[in-house]
Amino acid sequence: MAYGDRRLLRACCAVLVGGLIATGCADGDDDAKPAGEARTSGASAPGGTAPAPAPTPTPTPTALDFTPDPKRAPKNAADARRLALAVVAGPDAWGPEYVKRAPHLSDPDYWPVLGDGCSWETGTRPATVLHSVTAYSEVPATDGRGTLRVAATVTVHRTEDDADWEMAGTLEEALRCPNQRLRDGERIEGLISLGNPFGLGGNYTAADSLGERGAYFNDAFPGKQFYGWYQSRIGQVTVATVVKGAPGYSEQTTPTTVGTVTAQVQALVTMLERVKDELEVRS
Repeated sequence: MAYGDRRLLRACCAVLVGGLIATGCADGDDDAKPAGEARTSGASAPGGTAPAPAPTPTPTPTALDFTPDPKRAPKNAADARRLALAVVAGPDAWGPEYVKRAPHLSDPDYWPVLGDGCSWETGTRPATVLHSVTAYSEVPATDGRGTLRVAATVTVHRTEDDADWEMAGTLEEALRCPNQRLRDGERIEGLISLGNPFGLGGNYTAADSLGERGAYFNDAFPGKQFYGWYQSRIGQVTVATVVKGAPGYSEQTTPTTVGTVTAQVQALVTMLERVKDELEVRS
């Protein structure tokens, strides 16, 4: 899906992941204004400018716009791998500054596990998972900014219940380990998480969603940066995006730069739309 696709950006604007963020996505219109600013028609009226027309209320969805086709659901590892690779977000889904990291895709057998000491380790993929893949992207260091590293993960479970358990387990990890060691020289602190099923907290794009926020520390540069993990589920598939902040970057969008939150949610919604395209009933 193209970076500027309007359907994607409209969905992106509606996302509130885990009740922790409100995105700054625009709807793709050249004359989009920040919330609270009036938009006028440009027509004049006696004594001043004609008032802007009242906005048309947007109906609130009452059900997820997705009807799965059982015939298209992955039944084995090969089917799941094909779907995961078709869905996972590469740099094009994040924005024009992003490029592939090397290696770009995780090892097929890679499965991270949060150990008893709150350190991430390589574990064994559970039997409930048919396939999982992570795509690594980045914005290279330039003009005094550090290297911004991001990733997107797609996990295809055997059943919808299995995917539900993964969502619950992710929420539990932040409660159990608010301070985590990612790898040598990298850690996160003060991690908090919050989940929202469809219809709650602004979640109108997935059956379930969650968000994690914390402070990110990397020995490669001084001070703390931001850390964000956003995850959603549709059917038996979970998708997630992660951003580890770097000097020179902001989470919020400005008139000249796209914030990391906008890019992160855009990549997440791109994958949600791809899951729907892969699994929904086709007329």
